Amino acid sequence: MTSADSEHPTPLAAHYTHFDVANRLLLTGHSHQAWPDVAFEGQKQAWLDAAAMADGKWDAVYEKVTRVVSGYRMLMGGCTGDMTLETNTHSLVIRFLSALPLRERPRVVTTDGEFHSIRRQLDRLAEEGLDVVKVPASPVDSLAERLAEAVDERTACVMVSSVLFGTGLIVPNLPAVADACTRHGAELLIDSYHSLGVVPFSLKGMESAFVIGGGYKYLQLGEGNCVLRVPPECEMRPVLTGWFAEFAELADTRVPGEVRYGVGPARFAGSTYDPTSQYRGAAVLDFFDQQGLTPERLREINQHQVGLLRNEFLSLDLDPDVARLEADVPMEERGGFLALECADADALFRALLEQGVRTDYRGSVLRFGPAPYLSDQQLRDAMGVLGEVARD
Repeated sequence: MTSADSEHPTPLAAHYTHFDVANRLLLTGHSHQAWPDVAFEGQKQAWLDAAAMADGKWDAVYEKVTRVVSGYRMLMGGCTGDMTLETNTHSLVIRFLSALPLRERPRVVTTDGEFHSIRRQLDRLAEEGLDVVKVPASPVDSLAERLAEAVDERTACVMVSSVLFGTGLIVPNLPAVADACTRHGAELLIDSYHSLGVVPFSLKGMESAFVIGGGYKYLQLGEGNCVLRVPPECEMRPVLTGWFAEFAELADTRVPGEVRYGVGPARFAGSTYDPTSQYRGAAVLDFFDQQGLTPERLREINQHQVGLLRNEFLSLDLDPDVARLEADVPMEERGGFLALECADADALFRALLEQGVRTDYRGSVLRFGPAPYLSDQQLRDAMGVLGEVARD
């Protein structure tokens, strides 16, 4: 099913011809948004630069890195600190964990609602003896306070999301967690992936926090564009470290056996990687600027779209044993998608897919994620199909 005949596409859709967003019901905006056509041009430029410059391409790559870093800094409220780019957040998470004094402080506090890049790694470390404390993510309105209470002198760090990936709910009052970490000498790592590009993010009151994020979801940067924000003047020494961490010092005289770390973003850097992603990322960030897609504008669009999906779902009046929504949650407390608790989310997902509506699910939660290039009618069409398959 398409919505091409039911409403003209939004003007933004004209920039996504390769993904054909005007004729597809892509409700995966919280997971994999379509890429604008300029992203393809960026990928081609990466190949052409490699062909023209061979190993000399890295100066051109550095320009793209600088552009992506500036984009992330803006998305994090213009924060200070260093920005280390990496192909995925897991690589950044394990470098962060390897820099912690886990022998002296063998305790990590987190929630039971973290994404798998954190959840699985901590579960595995717990099998090896790390004391992992998981605070229930629900109710979210008291989560920050409960995390703060769990921090003690044995705690190495707290790891928490700014928006929960399962429910799409914003975690309020994170500065309270930062205060507790400061009092007890622990580090704070915030997973901002479900904030960046859809919920304006600020480090006010949390200036000493580490932050991970990426562009695979709302930012349309595609794979390979993730970031770790490191607080200013950090001198931590990751055990799991790549040779790029001392790249600038390689020409200097080395002391045998000495492991050195570069300043700034190099401290948590990895090693050789495919820079195509950063060409694509720089092109998309420029496109967002040209289209006026600021964090505030993106939030405005998303709030309208999620609100429309919410109202359309409620109007279906489905059996709550089949699919239900926490309708009393205010819109300003919701992140970038609508989460429905379902008796059989897998079956609904598959039935929707057969009708041309692409969503996704996590456990019992079916997720509808809009995107700025979708029209209101496309959202109505998608929710109408849910009503049909749910009743079947």
